[in-house]
Amino acid sequence: MNPLHSLLLRCKRSVQTLRLSLRRKVPRRSSIGNAPITLGTRHMSAAQLTLQRIHDQASGSISKKDDASRGDIITGIPAKGKPRLLLMGQRRSGKSSISSVVFHKLPPNETLFLESTARIQKDSMASFMEFQVWDFPGQIDVFETPNFDMEAIFGEIGALIWVIDAQDDYLEAVARLNTTILALQGSYPNINIEVFIHKVDGLSDDYKLDIQRDITIRIQDELSDHGFENAPVTFHLTSIYNHSIFEAFSKVIQKLIPRLGTLEAMLTNLCRTCRFEKAYLFDVMSKIYIATDSSTADMASYEICSDYIDVIIDITEVYGTWQRSDESRQKLEGEPLNMKLEDQVGCATAESCLVLHDSNKPIMLREVDRYLALVAIMTDDSYEKMPLVNMNVETVVEGITEFFKITKPKPQGQQ
Repeated sequence: MNPLHSLLLRCKRSVQTLRLSLRRKVPRRSSIGNAPITLGTRHMSAAQLTLQRIHDQASGSISKKDDASRGDIITGIPAKGKPRLLLMGQRRSGKSSISSVVFHKLPPNETLFLESTARIQKDSMASFMEFQVWDFPGQIDVFETPNFDMEAIFGEIGALIWVIDAQDDYLEAVARLNTTILALQGSYPNINIEVFIHKVDGLSDDYKLDIQRDITIRIQDELSDHGFENAPVTFHLTSIYNHSIFEAFSKVIQKLIPRLGTLEAMLTNLCRTCRFEKAYLFDVMSKIYIATDSSTADMASYEICSDYIDVIIDITEVYGTWQRSDESRQKLEGEPLNMKLEDQVGCATAESCLVLHDSNKPIMLREVDRYLALVAIMTDDSYEKMPLVNMNVETVVEGITEFFKITKPKPQGQQ
């Protein structure tokens, strides 16, 4: 195992052990009326409030199932302004497992106990942009069911993700996918079709490529026979037992971000100026990276940065909430500065830096807002000039914040 991975894994195990011990000692609910214990937030910093919210969302208290008010595909009332990711495919292909692992932080080994999806599951995700994830049961064919409103399903779609089980006979799945693509090309030709060739973790590298090549040829030949030479179809090899599923979703989400090139240019300039090896802009909850610099993608560096975010969140769950006493706060806000404590802190949001001595490549994390974090792999040269690095990172963070203010969709009444 890579020394960097082993170090991060040891950190994660230590934090998880400590967290479990604290949970045994401190009851989660009060003994009076079974009311939940709430911590005061009056004296919590912005970073602590942000990380507490991350913990709450990871616990499932924020991301929730859509109800009728968010749109019903039978009545044809779509939830306006929210792009959707549709998960489709055959039964037992792994659609619900993918959604649970990526968006609900379910450990992959626990997906074995998930029941087969019997009805359409709609999740509304609160992240750097609001989007929906719809999980369709494998036995439902929306094109053969008359009571489905096609415009309500596909009108605001961001991407159609078709999951194919690589360890099973995939000929029927490919045939259904071809039928779906051909049905959509007439009315919705711009829909991105993302094919997840799933459950490839137990296959050899050569066999993976053979399966991908065979599926690609079958789909492209069928589309060519019907006159669709350049249909927007992309193929990904995925598994929930490694980071490939997050890598694939990163590619999917990036296609939904307007002016993505601006973000990539900012990260590329940051890497060149500060001599970073690699920089990622992560969605903290899902560990999907929504942008990276222009250097060659490296799965190993992505895995290290992703694991580092896990460590930071786990530590936050143990140590992230604390309060200053009124007396201590008054002393800090008194002479000689005479200013509020929030104005004295150099960085109101979370930031950290970890030096991995095995490779002498420090990892830096800088929170952008409550959803996003900038994670970069540094070099010795950049680590020796941390004040200059911090100034450049702060400038890029301000630029990223301004970018999302400009590109964020405005409510219909303000357009």
